Amino acid sequence: MKYCFGVDIGGTTVKMGLFSTEGELLDKWEIPTRTENGGEAILPDVAASIRKKIEDRDMSVSEIVGAGVGIPAPVDAAGVVQSTANLGWGYKEVKNELQDLLGGIKVEAGNDANVAAMGEMWLGAGKGEKNVVMVTLGTGVGGGIVIDGHMLVGENGAGGEIGHMFVNPDEEETCGCGLRGCLEQYASATGITRLAERRLAKNDDQTILRGQSLNAKVVFDAVKAGDEVAVQIAEEFGKYLGEAMATLAVIVNPAVIVIGGGVSKAGEVLLPYIERPFRERAFFADRDTRFVLAVLGNDAGICGAARLILG
Repeated sequence: MKYCFGVDIGGTTVKMGLFSTEGELLDKWEIPTRTENGGEAILPDVAASIRKKIEDRDMSVSEIVGAGVGIPAPVDAAGVVQSTANLGWGYKEVKNELQDLLGGIKVEAGNDANVAAMGEMWLGAGKGEKNVVMVTLGTGVGGGIVIDGHMLVGENGAGGEIGHMFVNPDEEETCGCGLRGCLEQYASATGITRLAERRLAKNDDQTILRGQSLNAKVVFDAVKAGDEVAVQIAEEFGKYLGEAMATLAVIVNPAVIVIGGGVSKAGEVLLPYIERPFRERAFFADRDTRFVLAVLGNDAGICGAARLILG
């Protein structure tokens, strides 16, 4: 049997997994992310943990196909990072450095959102498909695009930044990226909260949302309870996201769009609000694109990282 490792580097922990090349997750564990001193210990720690796992399981290096790594930053096709927000790294040749630390074992690296999309394509909600878009609805909106089984990386690793698609020319507030009218201002957890606050401030309609500490979960719990104002907020959220996905689908023609992240925990109730405006706006060739909820959760990163090694 041949094996590969998947590594998902986060700001506080590094998640790691050992897989068979057929896609069976054989073992998973975590180590702390030591970001002090410019994050100089992160890759040596990863390499040491992989070497220890090989030793503990009495594996031969010849059985290891390689190790894939997901990183919370743009990563170019050569596995190079220019800077990271929360790891302490500036310019770093992640692929080459980790490959050297592992004594020549093959390494591939990618942006964590793109890598998660690869994971859902390989072992998750997009299994069996080769053209997949993943949208991660969390504090912001992340995304990954897989075309013909390969990540869309782009010139400098910033391909698939779905959250910064321009969707509203009338927006006056600034997105975290410095622009205005980005998708994540409406479709992220914080964006949904903003939509709710604006809707409640606009009029005095009766709703169970009033008097509550607003967040995306509260809004969608109210949707499930049949609250009309909450339904209107969900429709506005869905319009922005569904129409953005219709625009994206014209370019990449995905078989499936996977919805993940914290907001997706609302469940199937989310999907009709996204699908309706998508179908209304979609190019005829894209109207059969399926919408599904992500299923791998926190394992998407390690699964996708491992899949990078398999080409």
